[in-house]
Amino acid sequence: MMVMAIVLCHRCHGSLREKQMTHSEPLPLCTEFLMQMSAELEEPQSIGDTPLGDRRIAYVRSGLFSGPKLRGQVLPGGGDWLLFRRDGVGQLDVRITLRTDDDCLIFVSYRGVSDMPSGVRQRILSGEDIDPAQYYFRIAPVFETSCEKYGWLNRIITVGVGIRKRDGVAYSIYAVK
Repeated sequence: MMVMAIVLCHRCHGSLREKQMTHSEPLPLCTEFLMQMSAELEEPQSIGDTPLGDRRIAYVRSGLFSGPKLRGQVLPGGGDWLLFRRDGVGQLDVRITLRTDDDCLIFVSYRGVSDMPSGVRQRILSGEDIDPAQYYFRIAPVFETSCEKYGWLNRIITVGVGIRKRDGVAYSIYAVK
């Protein structure tokens, strides 16, 4: 089955173009930088070894975000309901609130995966800066706001690449076009 498709993705292809595509040909995935976001975390509460794994809860102390279309603070009170599964992989379940510089509130929730060797995790927790290429740390944030100016966030899919720090996290977040 042949389909004529218009492919629009400036970042991936440089221009608008027509292309013959078959149903078996993969479609391009294009992204656009949305923001850098960092958060300082409180010492985690250790729930312990539950039937699902080692559960910890880390609340957000403070943070910042900035990008071409928005900037502001990560408010205290959000957190990560982290589960270290039996295979050692960390499952993130995060809910936070952003306040833009023009005083709009944005709710952000995301799931994520953190897969790092225990030795790397221990080095990070002891304060060493570790090259993020040595571990896997990815998130998929979803945004929700009632502020008309940022309503476009309600209609996009995003992904992020993370860096784990001793007392927090930092992400580069991209909108999927």
